[in-house]
Amino acid sequence: MGSDRRPPTGRRPVTAVDVLVVGAGPTGLAMAAQLAAFGVRVRVVARAVDRAHESRALAIQPRTLEVLAGSGVTDELLAGGNPAVRLCLHAYGRVRAVPLFDLGLGDTAHPYLLFLSQAETERILGEHLAAAGLAVERGVELVGMNQTGDGVATLRHADGREEPVSARYVVGCDGAHSTVRHLAGIGFEGAAYPQTFVLADLEADGIAGGAAHAFVSGQGPLFLFPLRHPASWRLLVMRPPADAPPPESPVTLDEVQALADTYTGATVRLHDPVWMTNFRLHHRAATRYRAGRVFLAGDAAHIHSPAGAQGMNTGIQDAVNLGWKLAHALRGGADPSLLDTYQAERAPVGRMVLRFTDRAFTAATSTNPVVRFVRGRLAPALIPAVLAPRFVRATAFRTVSQLGIGYRRSPLSTDGPRPPRKGPRAGDRLPDAPVAGANGGTLHRLTAAPRWHLLLCGPPAAWATGETAGLAQRYPGRLTVHRLAESDSTGGAVPAASALRRLGLAPGVSAAYLVRPDGHIGYRSGGTDLTGLTAYLDRWLPS
Repeated sequence: MGSDRRPPTGRRPVTAVDVLVVGAGPTGLAMAAQLAAFGVRVRVVARAVDRAHESRALAIQPRTLEVLAGSGVTDELLAGGNPAVRLCLHAYGRVRAVPLFDLGLGDTAHPYLLFLSQAETERILGEHLAAAGLAVERGVELVGMNQTGDGVATLRHADGREEPVSARYVVGCDGAHSTVRHLAGIGFEGAAYPQTFVLADLEADGIAGGAAHAFVSGQGPLFLFPLRHPASWRLLVMRPPADAPPPESPVTLDEVQALADTYTGATVRLHDPVWMTNFRLHHRAATRYRAGRVFLAGDAAHIHSPAGAQGMNTGIQDAVNLGWKLAHALRGGADPSLLDTYQAERAPVGRMVLRFTDRAFTAATSTNPVVRFVRGRLAPALIPAVLAPRFVRATAFRTVSQLGIGYRRSPLSTDGPRPPRKGPRAGDRLPDAPVAGANGGTLHRLTAAPRWHLLLCGPPAAWATGETAGLAQRYPGRLTVHRLAESDSTGGAVPAASALRRLGLAPGVSAAYLVRPDGHIGYRSGGTDLTGLTAYLDRWLPS
């Protein structure tokens, strides 16, 4: 597990754990929830003595809500969040409302951006873990790792006591300054942006509720995003180039109000701040996501600007991708290269997010005269017109929402004989659709349990073989078989005509889709021959 600054002595008892998760932000908590759902012995430690109480990250993307459904926390997130329905663009005294989420997306139950402070997200995830009997150990710092033998990590508690821990795997979810990454000898390449920003959670008068507000000018944007806790609004604004105090410098309400006045024309009054801070942005990526039995996820692997609300969401999806793979590796029997697919699948996503956020950030902050003119004069007039067609908004939303992320080039993505020509391919996210009589009435709820799901689609008579019944018995608790048919007169199958259409299947056509625990299609084939599926399961799913 990398270098060990403080090797444990033989006189101290060594506690054993399957996975040690370092860091208890949203990524670390989601990682622990995934592992706990699979029955993995996991410890979660965090150097900070308390969770975040300020908002920091503030938006949850649709795909994140989908992948967390299996952990049982999505409904609580929805209850506490605020699905904003429009964006108000303010420029030179004019306000243009842009509807964002009237898109009619039928393949997700969450066609919106959910505004919820990171503090609330961490609270909900933490309470979920506590209810499962897993407490976050705070005030505990990782100070050493060693991958030889049993793989011993050294933890230092708040009282100075050091504890050796034998861990099969260590996952670094400990942020941009990751100790895990440093001890594992993994590089972190990139740079800092020159601008300084102010973040604040506060109250604001002079703007309409139920919307996100962007005040656009040549000097840059000011954003006000709707929250519920710990305050009604999150403010994000860039300081002038000549005003670059150190990040640790205190921020006063008077100076934030003065900044806001330059963008809003003194039309918005700020008051009752809960939290205010200066901050600098970086764009960096780990040179690799794995070093032996050590893995990185979230900000420990990639950091970037908050453009598009990608950071926390990408980290949580890192965790969901890695969690079930670690559980399979710990059980044994799966192909040893399974864990290599984590980097193969998630590193390209991290690079894509870095490119996207860097371009968006540059467009929003560049001091180039041409860019300033376009940003300040042309963009406020053009954006509503460009986004007016619903299909344009839907295409843009799919990119930002991370619904389009897939792993078609992954070793885990396999097409069997005669795969359907339409619909999702191996590696793609399983789309959602109504499913009559199923748990919760949707395909995603039917397949939400943390396990593999085999969808046998088409006329039930085609699947009436002992081979299909034996699959679930061969992998008890790890594979669930569902039969999807056109109507409710087919005896034993789930009526799922809409879902079959979403999968690209015509009436009477048979096909098999094997859905991974993270909701992506691992294997698909046409017809009823399961030879390829059986070989796939033999390789990747522990028997």
